[in-house]
This record gives sequence, C-alpha cells and structure tokens, in this order.
Amino acid sequence: MRKWWPLVAVCLGAFILLVDVTIVNVALPRMADDLDASFSSLQWVVDAYALSLAALLLAAGSAADLFGHRRLYVLGLVLFALASLACGLAPNAGVLVAARAVQGAGGAAMFATSAALLGATYHGRDRGTAFGIWGAVNGAAAAAGPLLGGLLTEHIGWQAIFLVNLPIAAAAVWLTLRVIRADRRATSGNRGRLDAAGAVTFTLAAAAVTYALIRSAEDGWTSATVLVSFAVAAAALLAFVLAETRLARRGGLPLLDLALLRRPSFAGLMGGALLFQGGAFGCLVLVSLWLQSVLGLGPVAGGVALMPMAALSFLVAAVAGRHVQRIAPRLPIGAGMLLVAAGMYLLYDGMSAGADRSSLIAGLAVAGAGVGLATPVLVSAATGSVPPQRMGMAAGAVNTFRQLGMTLFIAVLGAVFTHTARQELAGSVPDAHDAASALAGGQAQRLVAAAPEGRRAAAENVVHHAFASGLQDVFLWSAGAAALGAVLVLALVRPTPSRPAADAPAERPVRVAEEV
Repeated sequence: MRKWWPLVAVCLGAFILLVDVTIVNVALPRMADDLDASFSSLQWVVDAYALSLAALLLAAGSAADLFGHRRLYVLGLVLFALASLACGLAPNAGVLVAARAVQGAGGAAMFATSAALLGATYHGRDRGTAFGIWGAVNGAAAAAGPLLGGLLTEHIGWQAIFLVNLPIAAAAVWLTLRVIRADRRATSGNRGRLDAAGAVTFTLAAAAVTYALIRSAEDGWTSATVLVSFAVAAAALLAFVLAETRLARRGGLPLLDLALLRRPSFAGLMGGALLFQGGAFGCLVLVSLWLQSVLGLGPVAGGVALMPMAALSFLVAAVAGRHVQRIAPRLPIGAGMLLVAAGMYLLYDGMSAGADRSSLIAGLAVAGAGVGLATPVLVSAATGSVPPQRMGMAAGAVNTFRQLGMTLFIAVLGAVFTHTARQELAGSVPDAHDAASALAGGQAQRLVAAAPEGRRAAAENVVHHAFASGLQDVFLWSAGAAALGAVLVLALVRPTPSRPAADAPAERPVRVAEEV
C-alpha cells in the first residue's frame, strides 16, 4: 500500500483542479444573483479558469523540466489554494474572474507535472495501474463537478465550492513532500533557460482567440472587436512559431518542440486531445443552465442529473485503464472518442421542448464510458513518446490541447446556441438577440415572467422550444467534434511494431506511436 501514496498525492491535486473546471456550472445562477453579474461576466467565470489553465500549461511543463516536477507541483498547489481563498471571498464579479485566472495558473503547474511525476515514480505494470487510476480520477472529477457544486451551493453557498479546495490542497502538499522524491534539474546552462518569448506569445494567442469566440456570440462575427481579436491571435501565433523555431536552432529548449507536430502520430494525439475534450465537456455549461433555468431544478438535482457521465467515466477508466495500456494507443483512444460521439448524438436525438432530465441518462452514460476509455491512454501515450527529461513538455502539450479544446468549445458552442436560439425566437419576442443572450445566461424564467400574464404559457413554450433547439445543435456539434477526433487518431497514430519481450524495456509498458 505504501507504494501508492505518491499516486494519492497526485490524484488529490488532479481532482481539485479538474473539478474546478465544471464545479461552477451549477452555481452560475446563484453567482449571477449575488454578484449582479452580466452574461459576459458569467461566461468569463468559467472561461477565465479554463483559458488560464490551457494557455499556461506549456510554460508550466517547460518550467517543470527545468526546475523540478515536484517543486513546481507543490508551488502550483499553494497558488491554487490561495486563489481559491480569493474566489471564495470575492466581493464582485471582476475580482472573482481575476482570482479564477490565478487559480488556473496554479492548476496549470499541477496539471503539467502530474503525469510526469507518475511516469518517474512508477514502472512496468505499476505504471499502467497508476495511469488507469489517475485517468479515472481525471474523467470523474470533471464530470462530478456539477454534483459537488450543487451540494455545496444549495446547502452552504457558492463560496464553498472554492473554499473546499483549501484542506484538500493542504493535504496534497503535505503528502507530496513526504512521499515523492525531489527530482534534480533536468537541464543546466543555456539550455536551462525558460522560454519566456514562447510563453508570452502562446498565452496571448490563446487568450485572443478565446476572447474573439466569446464576443462573437454577442457582437457578431464581423464586429471590429472580434476581427481585431482574431488578428491579434494570428499575429501572436506566428510570433510563437518563429520564437520556437529560432530557439530550437540555437540549441535551446523550446516551450513546444514543433518538430514533433510534423510527425503524424504526435499531431494526431494533439488534435484528438483538443477535439475530445471539447466534444465531451464543452456542452456541460449549457446543459446545467437548461436543467436549472428551464426545468427549474435546484443545484443538487441539476448535479445529480449529470452523474451518469461521472459514474461511467470512473468505472470504465478504473476497470479498463490498466489493461488498455498494453495495446496500441490509437485503439482505446479512437474507440473512446467514438463513444463520446455516440453519446452526444443520443443527447441530440432525445432533446425536445418536452424533454426532462431522464432524457440525458443514456447519452451521458455512453459519453462517460468514452471518456473513461480514452483519458488514461491519451496522456500516457503522449508522455511515453519523449525522453524522460522532456516528459513535462509532453504532458504540458497534451493537456494544453485538452484544456484549450474545453475553453474554445465553451465559446464556440455558446455562439452556436445563441445563434440557433435567436432564430427560434425571431418573431416571437420583441428583441430576439437580447432574448437569446438571456437564455444562454440562464435567464429563461425572467423571459417568461416578462410576458403578459395571459400569454405566459405560450411564452414558456417558446422558451422551452428555443432552448431545446439550441441544445440540439450544441449536441450535434459536439458529436461531430468527437467523431472527427476519432478519425484523426485512428488514421494518424500508428502503433510501434511488436518487439520480443526480452528486448522491451520494463519502464515503457505503453506502446507509443512509431513516429514519436
């Protein structure tokens, strides 16, 4: 049992950082009321954390390779805890959004080092077991967030969803310092300098494109704000590529080894990670709002309605995680993504103006099984594709694409929902644009209450129909993204040819892609 304490320490950090991606979903209506937050601010409470997490993962992975994975993991836990305290004490939406961004920075340090710590601690069959359990915690944490958020919000207050992180982070810090060995710096000299230019340009590119997608829902795709933001993102991305290429030529350690992206297998894993995370989890914010603002469920009931995804994700990853590590990565990853696509299609097929929470069960369960199947292999395949001293970079890369996919899809699916809802509401309400934005902000009941008393039943029917139509398109886009990710992985990621058992290294149980 003693050998598994490092796994416990890593899983504690992974749990709180991934729970916080989705735990705020069911608390958004309460936050909006207490803080008098606008729709834009409401969306940024979710996106500020996910964006900061995604944009800083590459920098955190590179820093971990330079200065030590355990050191950065502990620093991330401390920063995450302090930011959680600031979130819980936030007096207004602006402070909350800022604190969420800092919380994401701490989460990036934790997320970028988790897989590397496991890879360095466990070998042989133990590594497959460790990654299987860690993957189960990953998938279950993101899916269980709404239930935990509902319980804490309804019985204590929305502030508790952040304050509960403090004792867990403290336990993780104590355990990490006790049971995980401090690793030595992997590099020194000129190669040991952090790629500041790459970190700044990539963060700017990720932030600008996400901001453009979020604003497009309200301002339109051709507005000056959206076009300028996309232009900034393109310029920053070009600067990032130039900075990384120049650093590599000089013999330094770039934030991301761009040469790996020219290899089909590595590119397939990264593209699959982005589409997988976005397709599986990007819709949950809108689903949570539908459960509460349209169906009138409380935070706890709304969280319970999403539990089939968490339950199946945990069970499948825990049971299959150890065994799927022994086969070619593209098979469980591709199959998992196809299950996510199937689950999202079931949600699309079951959604209607008269749907209730029971219509979510089958789709969420199938999608959760896909999450549990794909998650452990996706991360271990990426970290197993590079030398040990660059495991932080690989973990940062795959988790960057995962979280960037989540962030981008929250924005894209929000725009898809608003566009469809606006079309459905046209002719039925005075201002379809504002009404669609109000729906996406969880204000369905306000729209119904604003109708004349004799027309409220008709207004309620219109609102239910518009929300259901918007969700249908969201589910269809999610299914398409997951299916496309499966095609990329199955087509591009190639297995390593089998080798005699005597020649196979014990510390590499995962048969990673040949090109990587």
